[in-house]
Amino acid sequence: ACREAGLRAASRIAKATGARPFLETFPARVERGAGLPALDRLGYLAEQVAYQLDGVRHVVVAGTRAPVSFFAYPGKASDLVPEGAQTHTLAGEDDDVVTALEELADLVAPDTEPDLAPAHRPDLPEGELTPQNWAQVLGALLPENAIISDEANTSGLLVPPATAGAPRHDVLTLTGGAIGQGMPVATGAAIAAPDRPVINLESDGSALYTISALWTQARENLNVTTVVLNNRAYAILRMELQRVGADTSGPKANSLLDLSTPDMDFTRIAEGMGVPATQAKTAEQLADQLRTALAEPGPHLIEAMVPPLL
Repeated sequence: ACREAGLRAASRIAKATGARPFLETFPARVERGAGLPALDRLGYLAEQVAYQLDGVRHVVVAGTRAPVSFFAYPGKASDLVPEGAQTHTLAGEDDDVVTALEELADLVAPDTEPDLAPAHRPDLPEGELTPQNWAQVLGALLPENAIISDEANTSGLLVPPATAGAPRHDVLTLTGGAIGQGMPVATGAAIAAPDRPVINLESDGSALYTISALWTQARENLNVTTVVLNNRAYAILRMELQRVGADTSGPKANSLLDLSTPDMDFTRIAEGMGVPATQAKTAEQLADQLRTALAEPGPHLIEAMVPPLL
């Protein structure tokens, strides 16, 4: 349902009825880009979902379940359906969800066209890399028919708006609550679709769990460009610890979440596994290196040095 036919039907329904269309927080695969409806995903944080669903009286689910919090947090709701709202199942996870959405759209929106994202790319930024401008580089240079394996975590919050008007592409997101799926998923995508460019957006901490995937990419000469967002920290774990009320200000807690003692050199790690690698500290360097990596066959790694967002 997160591919073109389902997205178009959902957009028609929303446009005709005033319903608010949302995707799951982490859909396994979603088609995006110019000429497709740009539907928002439910927020990762319970507070974000509460804002998105404020005032909702009916939640209709299609091919998914009623929204719940990604983790259980002290003093915060786990069931994210607004109090007093009813949940209705249009189609279950094992049903033909696209057909159900299309039939409903034909009933309630027979003459309604979906809202489609216009073709638009951000301008190439300049200066030192930040959690904001690296995503603009990606949006400006994303090739048509690309596959993005997204495990950028806290560094990737601005990727969706930066790529909404880029050429059509697929985004593969989390496969569960653990970290480390980005590199193996990118490897599998490149094997499954050898004629499509695969871009792996990978946070540094998560990369450490499955970095041996680079050796497989080199061995099989897979067309994967990995961008490691190196902020020298387990920023996502720091955020989660803070949200459960843990004190992260002490030296032991800080040391546990710090990835700078010693600093890791992902370019040398990649080269040691047979993958050509470069390092970018500015938006201009990232743009140049991304162009080169996408133009050449086989795997490449770019280590993008970004400050922590959190």
